[in-house]
Amino acid sequence: QLQLVESGGGLVQAGGSVRLSCVASGGTLNIYISGWFRQAPGKERDVVASISRQGGGTMYADSVKGRFTISRNNAENTVWLHMSRMEPEDTAVYYCAAGPGVDLKQNGNLYSDWGQGAQVTVFS
Repeated sequence: QLQLVESGGGLVQAGGSVRLSCVASGGTLNIYISGWFRQAPGKERDVVASISRQGGGTMYADSVKGRFTISRNNAENTVWLHMSRMEPEDTAVYYCAAGPGVDLKQNGNLYSDWGQGAQVTVFS
């Protein structure tokens, strides 16, 4: 089973940027689709972005398109989520996830491994 550890969360001012990292261990990340999800207080967990195994394909939630970028380096077993022009509505716990297969995945149920989450709080 893959172990995923997120880092890089914290407080950020509205309009600012922050980058989340997700480091995988216990397996080879390049055989997994990777994704970032977030869950705000009182809300369901939603997909933020997903990236294909070799990084050639990405998808984003409409709310973050043009502001967030997902990327990966399989040699480092790492996936990143760079978030810019942040808004208070981006405040949430962000989760890294990995799932088998080749198709980009928006459904969290299709991911097999999850990190513990990283809090990101955007203040205005």
